[in-house]
Amino acid sequence: MACEVKIGSQMVGDGHPTSVVAEVGINHNGDVEIAKQLILAAKHAGVDAVKFQKRTPELCVPPEQRNQMRETPWGYITYLDYRYKTEFGEKEYAEIDRYCKEVGITWFASVWDEPSVDFMEKFNTAAYKIPSASLTDHGLLKKCRATGRPIILSTGMSTIEQIRASVAVVGLKDLVITHATSTYPCEPEELNLLMIKTLRSEFPVPVGYSGHEVGLIPSVVAVSLGACMVERHITLDRAMWGSDQAASVEPGGFERLVKYIRVTEQSLGDGVKRVYDSELSSMKKLRRYN
Repeated sequence: MACEVKIGSQMVGDGHPTSVVAEVGINHNGDVEIAKQLILAAKHAGVDAVKFQKRTPELCVPPEQRNQMRETPWGYITYLDYRYKTEFGEKEYAEIDRYCKEVGITWFASVWDEPSVDFMEKFNTAAYKIPSASLTDHGLLKKCRATGRPIILSTGMSTIEQIRASVAVVGLKDLVITHATSTYPCEPEELNLLMIKTLRSEFPVPVGYSGHEVGLIPSVVAVSLGACMVERHITLDRAMWGSDQAASVEPGGFERLVKYIRVTEQSLGDGVKRVYDSELSSMKKLRRYN
């Protein structure tokens, strides 16, 4: 089985450029104009795709949390009402679809429940992401697989046994697995980047990295460890209201991230030792022989 997956027009896997995904998620705070600004910033930074999140709030919010009150930009409202405020409907996603086509960037979404898969099928997106929270929802995995679209499986807050069980359900075809730690933001000692190598050794599919750390270095290191895809949240301003903003990357940071990843790819080489033409003059001047 080829260790590569086609997402949109891009091949993801060993031997191909790292796929860089900017996760808009819910950093748009329910405003489609903010979403469009984030799409444009991602395109300018040179990323390969943008990702959104689609939920059915009454299914995804546990009953004991629905009536909990919280301060929000829309006032002091229940957690369930807050989730509805940040959820885009068909009108907003139609505009996102139109705008991504206009600027020329691939888009797809994390789907958190089965009705969200039916909703997103209207837009013919490039792939489905299974968020870490839904990794053990085998019904959702089967629903996504039945669409025939590529699947990206995120592995935060999961044991290796749970990952194996989910992979057994969804199968290896057109699958990308992303290592993640679901803490926002995540401290360096909990990133566990060597899990990228562990996943690569066990599963014959492309392995990526979904990062929630502050800064760019771990995401670049992930590429050197074999990550074929790097996903980071994008924000206009890390000080904006929202649970994911502090672990996100601002537009200028995303430009640097893409640049650093491309330099890393060039720097890794093929592991075969050789003498480069650029070394010959130094060798002639400095090399000593016994």
